[in-house]
Amino acid sequence: MTESEPRTRDSVRIGYLLALGRILLGWLFLWGFLDKAFGLGYATSSSDAWINGGSPTEGFLQFATSGIFQDLYNSMAGNAVVDWMFMLALLALGISLILGIGMRVATYGGTIFLLLLWGANVPPVYNPIIDEHIIFIALLWILYMMKAGRYLGLGVWWSNTGLVRRLPWLE
Repeated sequence: MTESEPRTRDSVRIGYLLALGRILLGWLFLWGFLDKAFGLGYATSSSDAWINGGSPTEGFLQFATSGIFQDLYNSMAGNAVVDWMFMLALLALGISLILGIGMRVATYGGTIFLLLLWGANVPPVYNPIIDEHIIFIALLWILYMMKAGRYLGLGVWWSNTGLVRRLPWLE
């Protein structure tokens, strides 16, 4: 739907469904950050929390990787730079998607992030090509192209800020 097309009831419903998908995907990333940072007891115990000196990537990179890039990923296990990049990616994607701002940056950055996660198990365990990372990439692009940040989000406000007007790639 372009800016000049009138909104129909169906297009508004689709916008809200896309917003729901955006918020849910954002929560998935933000929750990953929160659990790994603070050890909320789901995937990460309190003793392994980043805030308590644990590495948010070590266990996965050391023990859950497989396939043709396994040695590369194993060599990055516990690296502080990798930990910081991983956690910042989770936080930035979560906030961007939940608020509906910076969708272009979130889509491009999220695609790279998810391709790196996909690469940790090539070929994927349950399918020769596709796993949830590829599906999330497709969803990111759909959300971005359909301007899902403008529904139940701050996308319209964000697009009109002076910062985004000066640096449109931040939209």
